[in-house]
Order: sequence, then structure tokens, then C-alpha cells
Amino acid sequence: MESEVKTDRKGRKKFLNACTEPCAIEKGMRLIGGKWKGSIIYHLKDQPVRFNDLTRMLGGASKKMVDQRLKELEGEGMVLRKVISDRPVAVTYELTDFGRTALGILDQLRTWSESHKI
Repeated sequence: MESEVKTDRKGRKKFLNACTEPCAIEKGMRLIGGKWKGSIIYHLKDQPVRFNDLTRMLGGASKKMVDQRLKELEGEGMVLRKVISDRPVAVTYELTDFGRTALGILDQLRTWSESHKI
């Protein structure tokens, strides 16, 4: 539903069809827009990655932050966690098919950011 702004005779603005809940863009940003989420998804694009390797790839993110974001992404169905060894525990993370659908958006965002020197 499109929002519309009308101005009455006294110059007051009235919003018609205003969103009463988050719009689709806001919902999408909530899903992939959290700190480090986009970078995590992007680093998982080629193959499964072990937790410590992923943390190193991200550079400035703490292990606690990476763990928290991975749990969120797993809960949202974007990332799959696989235990590959019990002792010592070794875990890899990979994108689900749903997670892969975000790669095009993230690539466009990366290109936009680079082209505008952001």
C-alpha cells in the first residue's frame, strides 16, 4: 500500500495510508541489517566456514558478537550450523538457500558503497 501526503487549505499535512507496522524495507533491514550480519552472510557465500576463521575474516568483531549474530541468523533460517567433530568441538557455518537469496542485495550494496566511496 502506497503512503500519500495531502495538504489541506490551511497548509497542514495529512498522511493517508500510513504504515501501521514496519514496511517491507524495514523488515528486510532488520533481518540482514544488524551489525556484522551482512558481512557474515557475505563471507559465507562460497563455502562453509569454521567459527574461528569467520571471526578472523571479520577483523574487528569480537567472538562474542560473531557468536550472537550467527545464532540470530541461524534462528532466522539464513545460516546452518554443523558440528563436524565432537572432540575438540569443531563447527562450520554455511548459508541456507534462503540465506543465499540475500547475496544479490548485499553485492548491490557493496557496489553502491564502493562507487560512492562510502
